[in-house]
Amino acid sequence: MNLRFLETFLWVARLNSFSATAERLHTTQAAVSNRIAALERELGIRLFDRDLRSVRLTPEGRAALSRAEEIVRLAQEFQGAVSSREALRGRLAVGAIDSVVHTWLPRLIRRVHQTYPCIELDLTVDTSLTLSGHFHRNEIDLAILMGPIIAPQVETVPLGSLSCSWYAGPGMDLPEGMLGLESLAAWPIFAFSRGSKPHQDVLRHFACSGVKAKAVSNFNSIATMMILAQDGLGVTLLPDAAAAGAVADGRLRRLDVSPPCPPIEVHAAYSNQPRNVIAAAVAVMAQEESGTVA
Repeated sequence: MNLRFLETFLWVARLNSFSATAERLHTTQAAVSNRIAALERELGIRLFDRDLRSVRLTPEGRAALSRAEEIVRLAQEFQGAVSSREALRGRLAVGAIDSVVHTWLPRLIRRVHQTYPCIELDLTVDTSLTLSGHFHRNEIDLAILMGPIIAPQVETVPLGSLSCSWYAGPGMDLPEGMLGLESLAAWPIFAFSRGSKPHQDVLRHFACSGVKAKAVSNFNSIATMMILAQDGLGVTLLPDAAAAGAVADGRLRRLDVSPPCPPIEVHAAYSNQPRNVIAAAVAVMAQEESGTVA
């Protein structure tokens, strides 16, 4: 029995679409249809009911699903355990928030390439909310985001936290020493994407202190927030690791502000039905590169 046909069967069952499965597996819709037809002929059953608008598992298909998941999981684990690194091929779709891109993600990517030189990475950088949607639609294999994702058949791995501080350009007229939020309120505030937890934390900080910020603008790009702050256009909240280089170069100044902002808690999530062996291995690497595992 062709393992690729079983994997195709699982993806069609997850996505309820031949075209979406073809896109996910980087093949054609005709190839997906041919694999399913060949598998149905070999098993002597009909796995899916098809019409112009939908694809649905038949009762026989639902009965076959858990067995197929188990076979594919065992095959992946066997391949991962005994194959040479060079023999493992394929794509791993990874989604990551901007905060980790500017901290430890480059180290993780370098390690993945060294460990699995024939695995191709598809990287998407976006907000946690958007990445969560991609993950639940099976568009990415591994999500690195503010989490955790609590859902059936999903493994979530803690990746530690990123401490955050307020930063400003060195030429901005802000006093030295400890500052209250009222010292920042007169300046434009550059925060994370609207609706994200860091953005909500900023609004909550000002509200709990009884301070009204002049204007809170929202960005999904740390690089953009850094540039605007360096140019003296406002103050921004950044992960300390991401801002370290700009502080060392004198392009940014870290502000001592009370109360401090809470850190960004980061998690990795991947599906365990069937368990994606490469995604699971990369999640462990992410723990090590983020400093969560010594």
